[in-house]
Amino acid sequence: MLPKTTIEKILELALGRGADFAEVFVEESASAAIELLDRKIDRIQSGNSFGIGVRLMYGDDAYYGYSSDDSEAELLRLTENLARESREGRRPDRLRRQDLDDRHLVMVDPQTVPKKERLDVLRKLDELVRETGSDIRQVDASISEKKRSVLIANSEGLWVEDSRHYSRLRLSAIAEQEDGPQSASETPGILGGWEFFRDLDLESIAQDAGRRASVMAGAGYIDGGTMPVVLGNGFGGVIFHEACGHPLETESVRKDASPFAGKIGQPVAQAILTAIDDGTIAGHWGSYNVDDEGLPAQRTVLIENGILKTYLSDRLGARQVGVARSGSARRESYRFAPVSRMRNTYIDRGSNTVEEMIGSVDLGLYAKKMGGGSVDPATGEFNFAVQEGYVIRKGKIAEPVRGATLIGKGQEVLPRISMIGDDLELAAGMCGASSGWVPTTVGQPTIKIDSILVGGR
Repeated sequence: MLPKTTIEKILELALGRGADFAEVFVEESASAAIELLDRKIDRIQSGNSFGIGVRLMYGDDAYYGYSSDDSEAELLRLTENLARESREGRRPDRLRRQDLDDRHLVMVDPQTVPKKERLDVLRKLDELVRETGSDIRQVDASISEKKRSVLIANSEGLWVEDSRHYSRLRLSAIAEQEDGPQSASETPGILGGWEFFRDLDLESIAQDAGRRASVMAGAGYIDGGTMPVVLGNGFGGVIFHEACGHPLETESVRKDASPFAGKIGQPVAQAILTAIDDGTIAGHWGSYNVDDEGLPAQRTVLIENGILKTYLSDRLGARQVGVARSGSARRESYRFAPVSRMRNTYIDRGSNTVEEMIGSVDLGLYAKKMGGGSVDPATGEFNFAVQEGYVIRKGKIAEPVRGATLIGKGQEVLPRISMIGDDLELAAGMCGASSGWVPTTVGQPTIKIDSILVGGR
């Protein structure tokens, strides 16, 4: 991807100009997408990207630049521009190739699959969704694929290469009845190849999206207020991801912009709750072999039995906050410097059943499926839409309701989680932050929150 001699010269120049640490990140990626909207091909696109990022660190100060020009002269000029005035220089450690134990094998190379097979998948989904009800007005289905190859070398002698194949399906259904349209979506994805699409249960995915859109299109509006909420598994974990996960990244903690700063070793939830961020799960959307600083992926227990154990960290954040690096440094591409980011983040399974949780609520909300929302990582305040919701009345699931939102602060909601189910499920998503958009997985079992503000119409 880039000659070893060129990388060595970059690192030597950086250290010769007084840098304490220098890193070269080389990336080559290829992506493709195809979309079917209402039985017609709406979009076919493909693209390639190549570039090099150079990072220099002087104590706690980091300087980053990038270029798509791989000429040695350009990269040395970039490094020179990043460098401070020279101090006594030193030579980088000898580069040593690090071999990887690849956990994420591609069984079917997407390049061997004809476009017709992709269209067949999308057309089948369109057909299956429309069969779920006469009120389906629109179906939008797409397939996106990406291969990202990276090389990471640094002045400590690291030289490691990794390839990451991403495959994802997006399905949206819109149903319309008397009170207007409602949409529902399914977005599964993996770190893997075309085998993902061949193994998908298209009928189940289509039925879930079509049924949910139809049910919500016929639903009334919820009356808001503070009440107990049973929050569904899988994508329900987006609230923990946004309201608690981001404040547990050293990118927030080191800036003193997190409600969890300085609370390691303290209780932040009830003893039944354990939360984990794991980059090692084979084939999962947020996994990888090494992070974007070249550190092997790890399994990190963030909260154990209600006690805050550690933060997610990159090199700079670990240094400034005083925790070990967790293999969580991530970036969208060579255009971004790496920072601490989540990978596959979830609340671990408990021992309760969904029936027990529903049965314990006299009047409340069953938020079976969550949608999007917003959060302020500095305060933990969040506001998330409920995509599929039902009133709970006297321990039973009652009528469906639309328009519900969950409002609160992550650090305040955590201690109110009193029951955790045994039905852990993970769901793929995309997360945006200071180092761009990266694939992440959210997840949880079904949980009961004793009290939370529910916004209504």
